Amino acid sequence: MEKIILSEKDPNFKNEIASQPGAEAFMRCFTCGTCTASCPVAEVHEEYDPRKIIRMAMLGMREEVLSSDILWMCSRCYTCHALCPQNVKFTDVISVLRGMAIKEGHVPAERQEEAKELDKAVQEIRCLLIDNKLHPGKKKADKIRSRIEDALKDKW
Repeated sequence: MEKIILSEKDPNFKNEIASQPGAEAFMRCFTCGTCTASCPVAEVHEEYDPRKIIRMAMLGMREEVLSSDILWMCSRCYTCHALCPQNVKFTDVISVLRGMAIKEGHVPAERQEEAKELDKAVQEIRCLLIDNKLHPGKKKADKIRSRIEDALKDKW
């Protein structure tokens, strides 16, 4: 693990985040882990940890947070938002961080819209898969494959 030298970090980063609409309660996080334990993305992606993102932001790790691909893994399902005992609204914090990453040039501006389109595609594919399991006679495999192929054509 890399040593964090706080004097080299941005002490105002947390304040910038907390000043944004939706992220006002950001600094209330006491790293209880409810967000990570309830997160469907963290369940399947071992590097994704909402609690770690919050902690890194509080420590002023601006470059590490804003340049991280992990910001784009959140499916914005709002499970963490609903269960957080401190009402941190992590989904809104992710939106703020994504906006900052775009504004500061860490990712292209198109990334935000592409992420929304991809989130929608994933939900459509999920619903098709569930429908296929519930009603196996409908044979939706071709439609599922087609939707996955469409999602893979993204520019990322």
